[in-house]
Amino acid sequence: MKLHSLLGDHPGTVALKTGRVSSPAVEFEFADVKQVFTQFKAMMRDLKYDFGEIALNTWLQGFEYGKPYVLLPATTLGRSQHHTIFYNADRGTLTPRDLNGKRVGVRAYTQTTGVWVRGFLADDYGIDLESLTWVTFEDPHLAEYKEPANVQRAPAGKVLKQMLLDGEIDAAILGDVAAEGPITHLIPDYEAAAQRWARAHGGVPINHMAAIRREIAESRPDVVREVYRLLKESRAAASLPAGVDDPLRFGVNATRGSVERMIACSFDQGLISRRPPVDDVFAEAVRVLGPAAD
Repeated sequence: MKLHSLLGDHPGTVALKTGRVSSPAVEFEFADVKQVFTQFKAMMRDLKYDFGEIALNTWLQGFEYGKPYVLLPATTLGRSQHHTIFYNADRGTLTPRDLNGKRVGVRAYTQTTGVWVRGFLADDYGIDLESLTWVTFEDPHLAEYKEPANVQRAPAGKVLKQMLLDGEIDAAILGDVAAEGPITHLIPDYEAAAQRWARAHGGVPINHMAAIRREIAESRPDVVREVYRLLKESRAAASLPAGVDDPLRFGVNATRGSVERMIACSFDQGLISRRPPVDDVFAEAVRVLGPAAD
């Protein structure tokens, strides 16, 4: 069976994408894209892909709106997130606890990294998220979702990092980049904070997981089981730490803490209107995968 597929070039997907891991039963037609998140809107709005990775918050919103994708307990991208928010030190010292009432830039309000960071700010630093103004650059992946009143779109032509340098915003979620010049980590002890969080929640935050079209799960469960096997084999080919520090955890039990926390953050931030139990989120995958799903 040929699957029109969306997978980024991650440590755990390299073996599958290069053919070192393969199957006579499944053929993958991989989309040629540099950044997979640029295709999440097409996946959710146009149902463009048979199989692929999807941002966790995006999938949860799709679950609420009835999008026909089954979430597999297979992480394709996970990482610590405390290092992803920055401020401009040229404009004075800023700490996480100083953010109430400030303007913070992020690529999109529904971006999973942004959801994680807002969760840290609220839970660990006491920030009132509704007091912040969120300056964004992209629409939500789900057309059905309406952004809250404290989300503003940046003027056309503006660039997130430059807005931070120019003082138009007080902080910015820039992602997996290094501090440079006056651009400084908002959480100075971000590595220690990330380790504490991982140990409290069963592992580092999960950004992307694998998903497959529901009609395939219903009509060809053997294909779903083979895809999951290949994903696990490809991930095993990557040299990565084990336990809570493993960014690419597989199985319901191994991913439960992170998925449960993302559900809570998404609900608390108004991104979803109800909090589905983790077992409901993975129910279809467990039905198809059986014991392999943990």
